[in-house]
Parts: sequence; C-alpha cells; structure tokens
Amino acid sequence: MSNISYKDAGVDIDAGNEFVEAIKEDVKSTFDKNVIGGIGSFAGAYALPTGYKEPVILSATDGVGTKLRIAIESGRLDTVGIDLVAMCVNDLICNNGTPMFFLDYYATGKLLPQNAKDVVAGIAEGCRRSECALVGGETAEMPGMYSEDDFDLAGFAVGIAERSKMDMVANVKAGQILVAMPSSGVHSNGYSLVRKLFFDKLGMSLETEFEGKPLVDTLLEPTRIYVKEYKANQDKVTALAHITGGGIVENLPRVLPEGIRAIVKKDDIRILPIFEFMAQYVDEEEMFRAFNMGVGMVWVVEEENLQSVLDNTDGYVIGHLEEGEKGVEMV
Repeated sequence: MSNISYKDAGVDIDAGNEFVEAIKEDVKSTFDKNVIGGIGSFAGAYALPTGYKEPVILSATDGVGTKLRIAIESGRLDTVGIDLVAMCVNDLICNNGTPMFFLDYYATGKLLPQNAKDVVAGIAEGCRRSECALVGGETAEMPGMYSEDDFDLAGFAVGIAERSKMDMVANVKAGQILVAMPSSGVHSNGYSLVRKLFFDKLGMSLETEFEGKPLVDTLLEPTRIYVKEYKANQDKVTALAHITGGGIVENLPRVLPEGIRAIVKKDDIRILPIFEFMAQYVDEEEMFRAFNMGVGMVWVVEEENLQSVLDNTDGYVIGHLEEGEKGVEMV
C-alpha cells in the first residue's frame, strides 16, 4: 500500500502558504501606529491607545449568515468581508467603543487562494472604512465538513472605551429625538427569507433585473459601516442602536431604560426599494421584525444637538422618546 499525504486527504499546505503571501499587503494597509509586529506571528499584538483614564476593552463577534450563499453562487466574494467587519464594529460603537483591531476566521472545504484573497481583501477594506487594524486570522481547510465550493466566516472586533462613558442607556430620557442613519441595503440579516422569496417563491435569478441592474448587485451591497460618522458626532449622540436581526422593534429597546417608550413614525422611514418590493409578499409586521427597512442605526439625540447631527450626517428624524412602558410603538 502506497503512502498518502495531507494533500491526498484534501488539505493543501502549499495553497495555504500561497494565500498568506497573497494577502500580506492588504493586511498591512490596515495597520496603524499601535500594531506591534507583523503578519506571520502566532498572535496579533496591539498597544493600548493612550488618553483614557479608565480604559475598558470591548469585544464583538458576528458572521454574515446566508448572504454568503449568494456570494458563493455568484462568484462575487470581494464584499462579504466588508459585511463581516461591519456587523462587528457597528455593535462596538453602540457602547461608545472605538474599534482598535479585528480578527477573522475563514473555514472552507477546499482552499482556493484567489477566492480566499478576495474575501480577505473585503475584510481589509472593511477595516480601512472603520479605521481598525486587521491583526490576524485563521484559515481552516476542512474537507468533509464543507463542500469544496463552500466557506464560512466569523469575525471578532476589539475596541476601547472610557469606563464612565460606556453606560449610554443611563442618559436616555423622554424628549430626546430618534435619528435614522440610512442603511445601504439589506445589510447582513434576513437572507434566508430573501432567498426563499426571490428564488423559491418568485423564481427569480441573480441576474434578474431589479431597479435597472442585476438583482445580485442589490443583494450583495455591503453593510454600511458607521464608525467614522460616530467618531465625528460622538459628543452629540446620547445612545446608538444597531438595527440588525429583529429590526427597529427589537433592537431599539436595547438602549432604552425602564419607563421610556420610543415612538417611531413609519411614514417618515425612507424605506428602500428592495423592502418595498418584498413587502408585496411579506406581512408588514414580519418585514419590520426581519429587516432594517432602510434604517441601519438609530441614534438618540438631545434636541439641542439635533441640527448639528443632521447637518453633519445623512441622518433624518423618525421619532422621539416619551415616558411609558419600555418598548417601540410604530405609529
């Protein structure tokens, strides 16, 4: 009986080495002055930024969900990395955390260096957009766990905050204004329903025309990253809610204290065409629970700071806070 190799078992070490070499420049492009060392070590090192009295380290982890299936089927892999970063760093800023660095985990049935390079290029772009360093990651080739064309992603963001400024909920009160920060599209939630509707129920394809372009363009539009807007308006924003799975009705209450109710005017929400189309086939309540409906974040703002925030962003008013049972009332 002849000997067998790791490659015979489906794992190509040379392909892994080729991939690492291919991504080095993209990874280095995300580095800032706090990154210590370089790619290739066993762990990423990052010096704590100065200027904090009581620094607290924050962390967030997430994935991209079944949006990956659309990326894989279309062969367009250069944007899901942006989604991965966005889903993590947009959570961090909701606790007044400034993203510092990011790590990724890429698992696949067969490592194709060009495909993996495209994914990491997207992750690096997401890190640049969020002013966050990509300090490391793990690539796992696992035949038997995934089919050759499949892969999965997980991301991990670490940030820093001043301890005294972390509890944003404590400053939320009646009379404050709700400002919607527009989403770029479906972002990275609800894609099992998206795929069920468009492909199974309606029989559409990725190339079906929608709003003057292939449907795949709309479905793979990367999740918007709000870090720079947050940094520019940090002293004017009382609280932030990242609108992900569960929509406005389930995510906004996470920044409300007991006894405060959010009143959201549905007619004031600038619903994107993709959601208007889907609403023909999905109940309104389900739409608002599954999708962001065009609102990627909701900022809670004092009335005295409202005009400054509106002038400095593309945000717009969708409601206010008042005393009452904690929750969201859509009117």
